[in-house]
Parts: sequence; structure tokens; C-alpha cells
Amino acid sequence: MTPADLSGAVRAAVAQCLAAGDFGGAPPADVLIERAKNPEHGDYTTNIAMRLAKPAGRAARDVAAAIAARLAPVEGIARVEVAGPGFLNITLATASLGELARAIVSAGASYGHGDALAGQRINLEFVSANPTGPVHLGHTRWAALGDSLRRVLAATGAEVVAEHYINDFGAQIDKFAASLDAVARGREVAEDGYHGEYVVDVAKQVVDAHPDVLGLPEDQAVAVFTSVGYQLMVDAARTSLQRFRVEFDVWFSERSMHASGEVEAALELLREQGHVYDTDGAVWLRTTDFGDDRDRVLIRSNGEKTYLAADAAYYLDKRRRGFDRCIYLLGADHHGYIGRLRTIAACAGDDPDQTLDVLIGQLVRLVRDGHEVRLSKRAGTIVTLDDFVDLVGVDAGRYSLARWSADTPLTLDVAEITRSSNDNPVYYVQYAHARTCNAKRNAAELGIRLDVFRPELLDSPHESVLLAALGDFPSVVATAAELRAPHRVARYLEELAGSYHRWYDACRIIPSGDGEITDVNRTRAWLNDATRIVLANGLDLLGVSAPERM
Repeated sequence: MTPADLSGAVRAAVAQCLAAGDFGGAPPADVLIERAKNPEHGDYTTNIAMRLAKPAGRAARDVAAAIAARLAPVEGIARVEVAGPGFLNITLATASLGELARAIVSAGASYGHGDALAGQRINLEFVSANPTGPVHLGHTRWAALGDSLRRVLAATGAEVVAEHYINDFGAQIDKFAASLDAVARGREVAEDGYHGEYVVDVAKQVVDAHPDVLGLPEDQAVAVFTSVGYQLMVDAARTSLQRFRVEFDVWFSERSMHASGEVEAALELLREQGHVYDTDGAVWLRTTDFGDDRDRVLIRSNGEKTYLAADAAYYLDKRRRGFDRCIYLLGADHHGYIGRLRTIAACAGDDPDQTLDVLIGQLVRLVRDGHEVRLSKRAGTIVTLDDFVDLVGVDAGRYSLARWSADTPLTLDVAEITRSSNDNPVYYVQYAHARTCNAKRNAAELGIRLDVFRPELLDSPHESVLLAALGDFPSVVATAAELRAPHRVARYLEELAGSYHRWYDACRIIPSGDGEITDVNRTRAWLNDATRIVLANGLDLLGVSAPERM
């Protein structure tokens, strides 16, 4: 019996109580089932009676007792006890708990997936770096978190489109093109231009592709450096991200919205709705109507559009494309965007709580040999995504970035996250998976196969703990999706790995010495394989490989 099965059984018991008049009220929309913290208190616990007590006008323990009486006879449940102020502590029959191993092996790669977000179309925007330099470590954190979130949302039934917004319009693109032109002509780059070594490489690639560029009038040459240099940077970013196992469904150009007139159309729509006005020669969005501390400029008095104008058009474009929810993953210096994006959604007639999520990430510090490597794109001293992968590898890099909440400032030590020891979380989890694979191979060599399964034989306390942990996986994935928190999957895997190692050391799959192979050994092989599947499925949600040997 899985936690989901148990939740259904509790709902059915409540429905029986309501029908019989044991207590009044309405049936609950959901039933929260949690693993009992103390195994002596059972396998699972629920607070459903305390939730129902107030509407029913009854003491929570009385409600719990009524539910327990209906729940106790359910097949697969060994015992139901009322505890504390009204908790229901549930102990499953050994065979019922053990059946989970067979269910997991049967489900395979789909175990842990659900339909909580089925029917939702979600646009997930992350990384979204200016195409004026390589993808750096700050973007890399969003790459790991964003792609892991994409996988988690999809595993929960949502239709997810991963999108990279290319900031290819405005002053920074102009400065980048001018920097390329200056380098190609052997001139000094302007102080506020781009000075990294990569600028020299890109300028050379442009000249190699267009040998006549330096003979063109300067404005035409800059136009070539703009279009070709921009595309080279986008292609380089795509390649670096793919190396990091990050794929985007859409690369969306900001410039395309300006060229198509979409920005003007968006502003006109907002004007028609009464949210745009003109004063002091500028065009303003009336954001104070939605809680902002001041109204925001859309078009400056010199005719130049602000980022907010494009942001408004971009949000409306996403909604026109049929997305129910727009999730933005933004850097630590973008806190002000939360209110502005919510205001844009409200001006468009949407409820921001229903259509918009903005996650703000904190900074990442990289430490090597005791010294911080500082980041500065224009100075050319950045740590790029490719540098990071070269230093630590894709698996260690992705896992180390994804195992922390986005709002946690993060310091990564190169030596620590590449160490081959159990002190390194990614190694610890991957080693657990490799150990399940090794156990599977060794068992198969002795003829222990998955041809006999007797769940009642999985009666060790270590087996109960491991089975309960395996049963938590679907709810962990669903919670990670709901809270936009893929780090919960990583932390779960670390706990699962610990439970597996303890079980492996206490419960032999292979008999000692010349001992006879029994059904206990064969059934434990199922539990080993179930753990292998859950570890692999969880690592896949983080974009991390599950090695079979280490």
C-alpha cells in the first residue's frame, strides 16, 4: 500500500463516517499522509481528524476514533491508533508495506510521476543572459535549478515549455558590437565596453566569416558585428548549456518584439485599458494602482523604450501563446521586478497569484584553493559555465547547484564537490545507486532473480524504514513541483541513500558462505531493485547521471 493508496483509504473512511452520521461536515479535498517520525508510533500518520473537528463541532479525538474504527478493517492495515490531540497513527501489515517494492519495479521509470499539475501549460523562463558574453556561474545556477524544475513540473503532469529570453535589444548590444569593431581594427575599447578575451575571439570569427567587414563604412561594419557577433554568442551559449544537459524549447528574441511592432501593440492595449498615460514627454504605466511605490516609465522623453515596455509585451505574448502560468527565474539584483511583473499581469486583467511566479536566486561564490574567484563579465575575469564544468564535471556541478533553495546564498568549494567520499552528497547518492546495481549483478550471478516475491518476508525494521522512504518519493516530487523547489528531491535522495546503506549492511541479499538461497533473498532482491529505480528516477529529475559502477 502506497501513501497515495492510504490517503484514498482514509478519504473513504471519512466518507463512511459522514454517511453514517458519526460526525458532520464536508468531505476533505485532500488527506495529508506523512511518514511517522518514530517507528514505534506506526508507519504513517495523518492530522485529518483535527482538520475535520472544528467544522464538525466535535473533539478531534472523537473524530479520530470514528475514522479509526472505519479504517482499521481495511485490507493491508494492521493497526490504527489515536494519538495526542487527534493524530491517527497507522501501521501497515508487513505484506502490504512490502508490496510497494513490487509496485515500484513494475512502474519503473514512471514511478514518482503523477498528475497533480495535469492540464496546466507552464512557461518556464530561466538563464536569459545578455548575448554579450559567455554563460557565467550566476547563469549556471539558474541553468541547474531551472532545468531541474522543468523536469519536476513535467513529472507532475504539467506541459512545460523551457524558454530562454535573449536580451538582444538596447544599449548593451550596441556596446558589444562597438567593442568587437574596435578590437578588430586594433583600437582601444571604450571604458564602458566589453574587454574580456572572448571579445577578441568573437571579433576574429566575425572577420574570418566576413573578410570585407573592415572595409565597410563604420555604421555598416558595426551592423555586421552586431548581427554576426550576436549569433555567435547565442550559439556558444546554446552549446555550453547543452553540455550541461540543459535544453530550451524556445529561444525568444527581445529584438523580434520591437521589430514586429509587438511592443507598441502591447502598450496600446494597456493604454486602452486605462493603465498608460503621458506626462513630461514620457509614457508611463500606472503601477501605483496595483501597490507599486511609484508609476514606471515605459517610453522615456527621448523616445527610448525601457525594459519594462518589453517586459509587458513579453508577458502578454506568453499569455497569448496559451500559457496558464508564467514562471520567471531571475537573479539576485532583480527583486524590483517582482512587483513590476505582478503589476503587468494585473494591468493585463490577470490575477498574478494565479498566472505568475517569480523566483529570485542568490549569488554563488566559487572557492578554489581557499580563494574566491571573482566575477566580472566586462573585465573578462568571469568563471564561465564551461570553466565550471571543466573544474567539477556536469554531475557534481548540477547536483551541487540544485540541492539548495534558490534563495540561499551559496559558496561552492571545488575540492569539496569533486571529492570521492561519502561527505560529498552527489558521490553519496550516486554510490548508493552503483551499489544497488552491483548487488543486482552479484545476485544474478548466483541465480537470485525477480521470480519470487513474498512481501510478508520484508519484516526487518530496516526494511520498514527503507520501504517507507521509497513510498515518500511521489509526494516529494509533487511537493517540489508545487513549491518550485527541486532541491527537495536532492535532500530526499540523500536520506534515501542513507536508509539503503543501513538496510544493505543489516539485511543480506546474498546468503553468507554456502548458505541456501531462500525466498527472503529473492524478495530482498526486489527491494534492492526498487531502490535502484527510485535513486535513478530522482537523479534524472536533477539532470544527474546514475552510474552503475563507481
